[in-house]
Amino acid sequence: MPQFGAIASVILAIGGAALFSAVHKIEEGHTGVYYRGGALLTATSNPGFHLMLPFITTFKSVQTTLQTDEVKNVPCGTSGGVMIYFDRIEVVNYLIPSAVYDIVRNFTADYDKALIFNKVHHELNQFCSVHTLQEVYIGLFDQIDENLKLTLQEDLTNMAPGLIIQAVRVTKPNIPESIRRNYELMESEKTKLLIAAQTQKVVEKEAETERKRAVIEAEKVAQVAEIKFGQKVMEKETEKKISEIEDGAFLARQKAKADAEFYTAQRAAEANKLKLTPEYLQLMKFKAIAANSKIYFGSEIPHMFVDSGPVGASTAASRAMDALSEAILDKE
Repeated sequence: MPQFGAIASVILAIGGAALFSAVHKIEEGHTGVYYRGGALLTATSNPGFHLMLPFITTFKSVQTTLQTDEVKNVPCGTSGGVMIYFDRIEVVNYLIPSAVYDIVRNFTADYDKALIFNKVHHELNQFCSVHTLQEVYIGLFDQIDENLKLTLQEDLTNMAPGLIIQAVRVTKPNIPESIRRNYELMESEKTKLLIAAQTQKVVEKEAETERKRAVIEAEKVAQVAEIKFGQKVMEKETEKKISEIEDGAFLARQKAKADAEFYTAQRAAEANKLKLTPEYLQLMKFKAIAANSKIYFGSEIPHMFVDSGPVGASTAASRAMDALSEAILDKE
């Protein structure tokens, strides 16, 4: 009985080990590949629990989601012979599940070593060998990421379809200390130059602002002066119009007055013309004589004696009446 129990225990132990070896788990985002006797089997498995022949078949889990491979301390010689080192280059990539079998068959489950790590070393050295230190360190450094990504993807499309390069990030390379100090000094001088340029722009902007302010002020003064001048011109024009109106009114009044006087004189002349008849003048003559003379009637009529008083007065009155009569008669 003791021997039977020992044998049963060995069998159970072997069965447990076989079961443990046969059952395996593939994580999400991975694909399982299988080897038997060192040969890659064509079967692959998806995430989950699976069974395989214990002790004979082995498996490897290959990641098919985004992963980042870090390539560290990559040496790079420039066209000028200066050796520089890139501390870290990150390559973000992913593997399409349907391409897992072919890539693992051609490049093993550690495909990223051959397809990414080694290719990064090669392509980066190719880039550095045809560019100067100035271009690699400063001039073209911002293009290294994109150029490396495009070059890697172009090669992988031919060599390993299904491996996709998502992005490449390259850190600033380490350069010799003496050269680095020179670059720092150069950057410092560039910074000073930029500061001087910005200061100059500020001064120019301030001068431009001051000039514009002066122009605006001058335009304002000119506009105010123009408005005031316009006001004065309008005032003078108004005064002129008022004066013209007053002059016109005065002339109208004077003309009306002259016309009235002329009309009065004309009517008086017409009245006198009608009034000063020869008979009326003869009557007026006799009245004048009667007013300045004395008449004595005698016994023999029509003889009479006229006392004209002072000869000068009577004669002057008579002559004046005669002249007035002649003037009127001549006018007729």
